[in-house]
Amino acid sequence: MFPIRDHNPSTGTPYVTWSLLVLNVAIYLWMVVALDTGDDLARLYFDWAMIPARISAAENPISLVSSLFLHAGLFHLAGNMLFLFIFGDNMEEQMGHGGFAAFYLASGVAANLVQFAAEPFSPVPTIGASGAIAGVMGGYLLMFPRARIDILIFLIVYIRLVPVPAWLVLAVWFGLQVLGGSGPMRASAEASPTGPMRAASRWGWDWRCRSGSGAAARLSGRAPTGCRHTPPRRPWRAATSRP
Repeated sequence: MFPIRDHNPSTGTPYVTWSLLVLNVAIYLWMVVALDTGDDLARLYFDWAMIPARISAAENPISLVSSLFLHAGLFHLAGNMLFLFIFGDNMEEQMGHGGFAAFYLASGVAANLVQFAAEPFSPVPTIGASGAIAGVMGGYLLMFPRARIDILIFLIVYIRLVPVPAWLVLAVWFGLQVLGGSGPMRASAEASPTGPMRAASRWGWDWRCRSGSGAAARLSGRAPTGCRHTPPRRPWRAATSRP
């Protein structure tokens, strides 16, 4: 089953919601078309995904925002955009275009900071808009506690639209995020094929060794274990240029 619409039509034009939908889809399509190999994808993730170890070393703070626009696969993208499509227009109408844009980005950044606080020295990239979508859904529930959502149920040959309370949809979504191992406060970096993520994680570990004694080591006064004695040149120097 999955939600398809709410019983809460908006009267204005949700320019920010539509722009976010188009931007996320366009970036994902560019990734599919332009990135030829798993290494290309891993470099992109390493440059633009939120990597806690790099944040700990005061590097790449823009990734707290840029990671919100990267998705690990089609279902990862489709799930987030579906919920943005259903809930975003009403939130934008209530908050205004600028207020909603700021709220969306702030929710995503806050989710990344929670993930960073949980694993400040992790080299694993975190990507996706799940944290921002969680903020949008939570705000929708506070503003429209009695709203109802139509969900489409498939049971072999049985197909039916069933209206349910918005809080139930939020609870199910939250549970699926937790069971999927990501949670609404962490984007599903692990949802992608393991090759690119392993490569990005490997580069993350290499970066810890290359950047002096590494973020964790600088705080603890110890060099990280398992570092190579002769590391290669930093791979992100050849990746996408930063704004």
